[in-house]
Amino acid sequence: MSTSNYNLSVFKTIDGLNKAAAAFIMDAAHDAIAARGRFVISLSGGQTPAGLYKLLATTPYKTSLPWKNIFIFWGDERCVPLDDERNNAYQAKKNLLDGIEIPPENIHRIQTNLEPEQAAIAYEKEITSFFNGAKQRFDLILLGLGENGHTASIFPGTDIINEKAEAVRAVYVTEEKKYRVSMTAPLINKAHQILFLVTGISKAMVLKNVLTGTYQPAIYPAQLIKPFPGMLNWFTDEGAASLLQNE
Repeated sequence: MSTSNYNLSVFKTIDGLNKAAAAFIMDAAHDAIAARGRFVISLSGGQTPAGLYKLLATTPYKTSLPWKNIFIFWGDERCVPLDDERNNAYQAKKNLLDGIEIPPENIHRIQTNLEPEQAAIAYEKEITSFFNGAKQRFDLILLGLGENGHTASIFPGTDIINEKAEAVRAVYVTEEKKYRVSMTAPLINKAHQILFLVTGISKAMVLKNVLTGTYQPAIYPAQLIKPFPGMLNWFTDEGAASLLQNE
């Protein structure tokens, strides 16, 4: 296998996947709060988690989750205005955060009103300050998988692939001709739990290559995600998992 040990769950429908992911988040939140008094989650962007976020803003999730003890970050962000439709945090605000009662100070956005390098430095400082000398271990990090093998904003051909620091970096994505800001793989890998959400037949080949192909993180950066001692979980629909055999 190209990655560390992982749990793979395949669902017949996206609705089934979203419900399972919402239950996973609820369990992780209650476990973390029981153990450490708070639940620190990093959200992902893209289209895949939108349905999950909308679901979490409905009963019973919005009433059962102790939002005052939940702290929200993002694994990466596009360097677009804070109210741009392409902004990951703005999408989460529309789909989830506006529908729940969470203290505003519990929400930690990447400040893309700054220059990319400054936004990365500021977010790294914000994470460091939040953990206040303790290990920077998120309780749960949600991730997606791009058709080109990227996750967060760790894209093929970018310098962040080789980054060894547990940090936040600005990344120039040539194919988009835009900057992004992203947590590095070493920081992501410190998490207690990582949950990839992958849907659609268009992701089938890249998912197969990431999970069962030769370890080539320069081509498939998602292979860098190997949490230790945390757990790596993949939730996919049948389309995305269609090329996997005996997994």
